[in-house]
Amino acid sequence: MPKERIAMHITLDMTELADVLIHPVYAGESFPYALNEARKRQGTMTWLYARSAGEADVLAAGMGERCAVTLERVRRAGGAAARTLLQEGRGSATLLRHPGTAIGVGVGGRESIESGAAWLQAWIEGWLLGLYRFDKYRNVTKISGSVKLNLRSADWPELSAAGLNPVIQTAMHRAESTNLTRDWVNETPGTLNPDAFVEWTRDLFKDRPVNIYVYRGQELTERGMNGLLAVGAGSKHAPALIELRYEACPDAPMLALVGKAITFDMGGMNAKTGRDISDARMDMGGAAAVIGALDILVRQQAKVRVTALIAVADNLPDARATLPSSVIAYPNGLTVQIANTDGEGRLVLADALIHAAGLGAAQAIDIATLTGNVGDALGLGIAGIWGDADMTSELARIGEHNGERLWPMPLMDDYESELRSNYADLRNVGTSTLAGAITAALFIRRFVDKSMNWVHIDMAGTVQYKQDVGYAEAGATGYGARLLADYAVNYARKCDAGKAPGNGARNATEDVSEDVSENTSRNEARNAAGLVSGDVSVNESRKQEGAL
Repeated sequence: MPKERIAMHITLDMTELADVLIHPVYAGESFPYALNEARKRQGTMTWLYARSAGEADVLAAGMGERCAVTLERVRRAGGAAARTLLQEGRGSATLLRHPGTAIGVGVGGRESIESGAAWLQAWIEGWLLGLYRFDKYRNVTKISGSVKLNLRSADWPELSAAGLNPVIQTAMHRAESTNLTRDWVNETPGTLNPDAFVEWTRDLFKDRPVNIYVYRGQELTERGMNGLLAVGAGSKHAPALIELRYEACPDAPMLALVGKAITFDMGGMNAKTGRDISDARMDMGGAAAVIGALDILVRQQAKVRVTALIAVADNLPDARATLPSSVIAYPNGLTVQIANTDGEGRLVLADALIHAAGLGAAQAIDIATLTGNVGDALGLGIAGIWGDADMTSELARIGEHNGERLWPMPLMDDYESELRSNYADLRNVGTSTLAGAITAALFIRRFVDKSMNWVHIDMAGTVQYKQDVGYAEAGATGYGARLLADYAVNYARKCDAGKAPGNGARNATEDVSEDVSENTSRNEARNAAGLVSGDVSVNESRKQEGAL
């Protein structure tokens, strides 16, 4: 994503009059202007135009009842406000907080440093995410311009002027990395193919404390990564496994983040049909989420030990493509009948998970746009998660706070009969059309070493929206980047306390990591989220179009 496209202009105590004053308004509470209660419902934006040239226009952002406000509702209000101003061609706005009002972000009405910082960070995140547009290929329909957000330090007495800057920087880090994820998922397959994915990844993390190694060709063969080799056989672009190591805390247990990067999923020889299969370019959404998460962690100088593993390939029909009924073998001794070449994601994830265990990972999270079936079950607003109960509980808790929601799904052992093959150990797809997301998770589980705690996230439904929603425009949502980064930081803290699964102890009920708004001091809150101040500018090394 080119630097000039990021309209991330946040100012403090701007002296000149802003174009617009933004008032968050709450149901049942007073407001300086006449406003119907219906206009205070969450998600409602109402213009109150100035009566004279010396006044600024007012935008009332409906928040609903204060006691019901969550950080995600704040993010959505910030994003909706930003988009409303952008569509109106406005250049700047000042966010106002009424004197003496509590924040109220689901913490029992407690007014504190943490709740103020969390509320403001959520608003800025939503604002910056709401301004995002993938307009690289637009000409006459491109929306030009940007909107500056001004904050008044006097409105945040619980935060010193010095305390406001880390909040702003953290929000910018998270928004920039999420928008990076969006850019990669939105990109066209002619531009972002497996070769380009490798090069973009190298460019993104060069000159940063990340060790990069790319397995290709003969190295894949020698390591028995036959899933990648089979899936990528029909493409002119060779498949690869990208290994990225960020070890700011090298003595901590390793967390592996495993992402599926099928840059275009035509289905292989079981070719997809349809009037428009443009969404097949988004089948690398899981890998983009892993890339975005690692970018957040590096920006924030988080004290974690994370290895990202990206399995990248095209799944195309060709004379060289793998044929249905082919059998491949994996290093863990299992053989797999490829009954349907459109069930390719689980084949490449198997390679990466076996590799993660070989590296000594204590925990592994695989994330993928794996099945349409999960969208049928859960819709477009929530992803499915399978696997370790403690990891699932923690990830679901984090998702409720940052808006990247998860719903625990069952690993039904009885359904494993669907994966029986007459001439191999397994088949890659079930024999029926039912419970496809569950049988896919069951397949992946067979490649998880007992030494690792593991969860599988199927984000096929949440990778994109078909229309503008909250702080996401139609297209890629950036789902997963903040979720994975937040989990990595919380996992490192739990490991340090000796209470994380995969670190010699399990505790399914104790929640060591608290949300930023619930900690006891601002410094503790910043440590909990890995919020170490860092460079907020766009990395100059990212030269390619479509990458931040």
